[in-house]
Amino acid sequence: MSNANLTIFRAYAQKSNPANLPSSVLLSHSETCLTVFDAFPKSIFHFLVIPRVRPPFNVYQLANLRSLLKCEKSNAKDVLTDLCQEADNVKKMIESEMLKKYGFKWEIWMGFHAVPSMEHLHLHILSADLCSPRMKLKKHYNSFHPKLGFFLHLSDVLSWFDAEPSYYKTISQLKTSEYEPLLKDNLSCWKCDRSFSNMPKLKSHLQEEFDNLAEKEKAKAERKRKRTDSPAPTSSRETQGDEDNSRPDKLAREGDGSSNNEI
Repeated sequence: MSNANLTIFRAYAQKSNPANLPSSVLLSHSETCLTVFDAFPKSIFHFLVIPRVRPPFNVYQLANLRSLLKCEKSNAKDVLTDLCQEADNVKKMIESEMLKKYGFKWEIWMGFHAVPSMEHLHLHILSADLCSPRMKLKKHYNSFHPKLGFFLHLSDVLSWFDAEPSYYKTISQLKTSEYEPLLKDNLSCWKCDRSFSNMPKLKSHLQEEFDNLAEKEKAKAERKRKRTDSPAPTSSRETQGDEDNSRPDKLAREGDGSSNNEI
């Protein structure tokens, strides 16, 4: 990958008017951040939230999470808080699209790579499925595995600011030697922990997991729809007069065999 591609996020972050970016690149922007489509999505939905270069920071301080955490603590937290607010907005947009396109919502992850491959700090927002034609290599998969440790959840990173100063000092170093070996860990399903010998087998399994989830959620939605459309059963007593009209409606429905679970 060329140096220009490695620093493309930095170029985006320095734009005075991100609205000039192509619609195929830019999803949204604010005074503090911009959100772009991941050019090589590793899940069905995958976006990146990037902090814009604004005082008191320069491009080198915003190079990655490690460089940010070396800055004054309150300023660094402000940047992450801005990213979090923008990420919450993006999450709502994703959930709306999930319902429109798939008929149900599923989990969404937000986090950083401990050792990023691209210059300039960027927060990944992706749907919890890891089903994508772009998911080809072990290192790609392990970099997003939510339990492996290379993918640093935003909520965890924010919690570091409330930890003991000694812990913050240690964890914020994000030593490459501690994180890069995680990319070589054995392949396992993030959902059920089953091990796999290669990526094609894992990808097939992940697709099956997602298809099973979709089938389950659609069945739940259908049961809910039927309960909503079906009129409440009427007891024989209610047809005999008004003397029992005060009988609680829930008793008339007992034993109808319908589930109380809703999505």
